Amino acid sequence: MSTYQVVYTSKTGNTKKLAEKIYDTLNSKDKEIYSLDEGGANADADIYFIGFWTNRGTCSMEVLDFFDNLEGKKIALFGTCGMGGQEEYFNNIKTNVSAFLPDSAEFLGAFMCQGEMPDTVGEKYHNILREHPDDEKIKFMIDNFNHAIGHPDTEDLNHIATFVKDIEGGVS
Repeated sequence: MSTYQVVYTSKTGNTKKLAEKIYDTLNSKDKEIYSLDEGGANADADIYFIGFWTNRGTCSMEVLDFFDNLEGKKIALFGTCGMGGQEEYFNNIKTNVSAFLPDSAEFLGAFMCQGEMPDTVGEKYHNILREHPDDEKIKFMIDNFNHAIGHPDTEDLNHIATFVKDIEGGVS
C-alpha cells in the first residue's frame, strides 16, 4: 500500500481548505498532512499532493525548494489563485509549476481552482476605479474579485475529491 503526504502552503487559508479535503478523501491509513509554513514535511512518502497559492502565475519559493527533495516520487499538484474562471490561465499555472518538478518524478496531474482574495485587494481595485472610472480592465478585476468570494466552495471541494480518487485509482 502506498504512503501519502499532503504538503501545502497557504497564505489566506484557501489552499489549506483543499489540503484538508485531500487528506480527508485519501482512502489510506498511511497518510500525513503538513504545512510548509510550519515545517515537518519530509521525503519519505511514495505519493505527494503538493499545494500552493498562486502569485504571478507560479508558486512560492518554499514549494519550489521542497521539490528538490522529491527525486523519483509520484507527485500531484493542487493550487488556488484569485483569478478564476479561465481554464487557460489555470493550465498555464499548472505548466509553470510542474516544470520545476525533478526530472525523475512522476507527475500525476494538477488541480486548480479560484480562491477568495483578501478584502484589501478589493479595496485596492475600487480605489483604482475611482481614479479611472472607464477602465474596463479594473472593472473586470472587480467582477473577478466578487466572483471569488466564498471559493473554494463546495463544488471546488467536490472536484478536488474526484481528482484525488482518480489519482488513487490510477497509482500502483
